[in-house]
Amino acid sequence: MSAAAPAVDAPGQGRVFLAVLRRDVYVTWGEFPVFLAQVILQPFFLLFVFGKVLGSLGYTRAGYANLLFPGLLALTSVITSMQTLAFPLVIEFGWTKEIEDRLLAPMSTGLVAAEKVLFAALRSLIATTIMIPIGILVLGSVPWRWSGLPVFLPIVLLGSLLGAGLGLVLGTLVRPNRINIVFSLVFTPLLFTGCSQYPWPSLARLRWFQVITAGNPMTYVSEGLRAAMIPSVPHITPWICFTALLGSLVVLMAIGTRGFYRRAID
Repeated sequence: MSAAAPAVDAPGQGRVFLAVLRRDVYVTWGEFPVFLAQVILQPFFLLFVFGKVLGSLGYTRAGYANLLFPGLLALTSVITSMQTLAFPLVIEFGWTKEIEDRLLAPMSTGLVAAEKVLFAALRSLIATTIMIPIGILVLGSVPWRWSGLPVFLPIVLLGSLLGAGLGLVLGTLVRPNRINIVFSLVFTPLLFTGCSQYPWPSLARLRWFQVITAGNPMTYVSEGLRAAMIPSVPHITPWICFTALLGSLVVLMAIGTRGFYRRAID
């Protein structure tokens, strides 16, 4: 059983929380090129092939790149935070036991989990922001509306937290020797049923597949970003996206936090 952290008042725990978060951000900054390679490479090639190459060859309709771009931002926000949290957490709980150093810090176990989630969300927000100039570089322009910012910002934030919630669940419930298999089983459905390549209303002719995609929380990140960036394209109403994302986030955080506490005292 891990040793309990010494009792500290709330302000003291807050300072420790910020110090641990600052340390993680500093380490990421020191490995920034590696971080970019890990989180940008896949969305970049998806954007380049589907948005640029296939369009230049005439295999996709004009304007498809604009429809695709919000979906790839959604994919980046969710997958980056999920990867950031799931793999390191499995390793820290499994082989290296590095998580014990965090659990011995003078802050509650809940704050240790919260710091992990917040750090993963911050990395995701950075990666998603970087994808915008990359999109301009690859496509020449991206669909952007300043009037859509009030929808864009909270959807990206919820997408980052959603991915962190998925990472927390995977990192605490999956055994270390199974994480690669489980991650592959989770990543592929997220990629192809999350409406990153197509709008959800366009699936009306494939009703069974439309129902399946409605069960993928990333769908509501993709559709929320389309509502913010290209409202002329049929999309799910933003309030539905917010409701679905908040509900999914509550469920994932509850499961992940419970799993984190269980692993922390194991």
